[in-house]
Amino acid sequence: MDHRTTPLPARLLLALTAVLAALLIPAVPAHADTTSTFTPGAAWDDTSGNALQMHGLGIIKVGGTWYGYGEDKAGETSSNTSFQAIPCYSSTDLQHWTFQGDALTEQSSGDLGPSRIVERPKVIYNSSTGEYVMWMHIDDTSYTEAKVGVAESTTPCGPYTYLGSSQPLGFQSRDMNLFQDTDGTAYLLSEDRANGLRIDKLSSDYLSVVSAGSSNGGSVALFADYEAPAMAKANGRYYLLASHLTGWSTNDDVYASSTSLSSGWTSFANFAPAGTETYNTQVANIIPVQGNSGTTYVYAGDRWTISDLGDSPLVWLPLTLSGTTANVGWQNSWSLDITTGLPTSGSSNPTSGGTYTLKNGKSSYLMDVSGASTASGGKIIQWVSNGGGNQKWTLRQVSGISDVFTLVSVNSGLCLDVPSSSTTEGVQLDQSTCGGGTNQEWALDPVGSYASSGDAAYQVTSLVSGYTAEDENNSTTEGSAIDQWPGNGGSNQQWTLAVS
Repeated sequence: MDHRTTPLPARLLLALTAVLAALLIPAVPAHADTTSTFTPGAAWDDTSGNALQMHGLGIIKVGGTWYGYGEDKAGETSSNTSFQAIPCYSSTDLQHWTFQGDALTEQSSGDLGPSRIVERPKVIYNSSTGEYVMWMHIDDTSYTEAKVGVAESTTPCGPYTYLGSSQPLGFQSRDMNLFQDTDGTAYLLSEDRANGLRIDKLSSDYLSVVSAGSSNGGSVALFADYEAPAMAKANGRYYLLASHLTGWSTNDDVYASSTSLSSGWTSFANFAPAGTETYNTQVANIIPVQGNSGTTYVYAGDRWTISDLGDSPLVWLPLTLSGTTANVGWQNSWSLDITTGLPTSGSSNPTSGGTYTLKNGKSSYLMDVSGASTASGGKIIQWVSNGGGNQKWTLRQVSGISDVFTLVSVNSGLCLDVPSSSTTEGVQLDQSTCGGGTNQEWALDPVGSYASSGDAAYQVTSLVSGYTAEDENNSTTEGSAIDQWPGNGGSNQQWTLAVS
């Protein structure tokens, strides 16, 4: 029928049908491209052009949408950090964030009143109760109360109903985080200045802490005193990241790992090159991005600007979790495919397939296969530059992780290797048939001018041991061994890559 002669009721019916269809069919996101790009340390605004206030990040994914929470520090300095609000943002790609409203706002009195400290809001969902549960650090401006507060809501952004605060199991709590295990059990990670960093178990409704037994004051685990904890689980292993206690100043953050929350933890070690102060950041959270091809873990850090905390840069970098090792390397920018869950590019590291020499920062000698050996087990030493193929290494990128490579000797075709996958300090490196193991995978992490330009010097870290390739004993003698040692920031652990 010609629409010009359609009776009025039919026209109304068509209009109503169109309206209903628009309501029922989800709107196509404004940013449908599944590749997101991050520029660590750059200004980061929400979709309205305001600086993101996701400091001390809390984050949760609901369906295809992430919700981010943080401390609203607009206009604040390190001498004025009183609570203003906890904003909630939404994003379908982790790059573009839309402000949805405040999950919690300043009240006239009480824990959320004037001149109060409310920090590090973290949210998890309880499928049994249907509630989103938020925990946060609650304190006075002198940081003498050292408590945690809890709130809940039936929707991700709330507003949340504040339920009160306490010291968990009677212990202090400052910087904190939440972790939800794959079986649904939830835990509070809590810094107790008097005793150390704690892992405490939450009740089944996630609203309180319950004792896990008589040891460690009822905690699941107790560590040395670290703050700003964050935890992830990958391939059945837990990784705990934390910061030393240096106030607003950054430091070399550390990690430990274990297959059990209550025991078997490795010693704490740096997860970024020593001396970079975790690329001038403090850990805020770990974001798992699971896609149809894999999972990327994103390190989310704060770079505190004490003169203007509201403009403190957010620094997000790819985090490698492999075996017992956690590693973060700098990227001037990098991209992540949200659909596949894999990184697609990075701009700070050497080129996969490129051939390089590696010059030691202490001795200025090159990483060399001793005697130009072509045998498996040939030892790695340092030697004066001579143009030989035994001093040239072809880099092959490992999957989509932009800072992890195998190093293949041009002369022998064998891979730089940690013999027998050793986790012992001081073991000399060798070359071996390329087999795809983590004993032949190396994170090339920029040091020195990582945040500006150049990026010529790298720490070369083994994924099997977490140790760094170094000129043994700071030697300046030809033929000295290249071994593995815990990262310490020394020039003998820095390597300048040059295209060969």
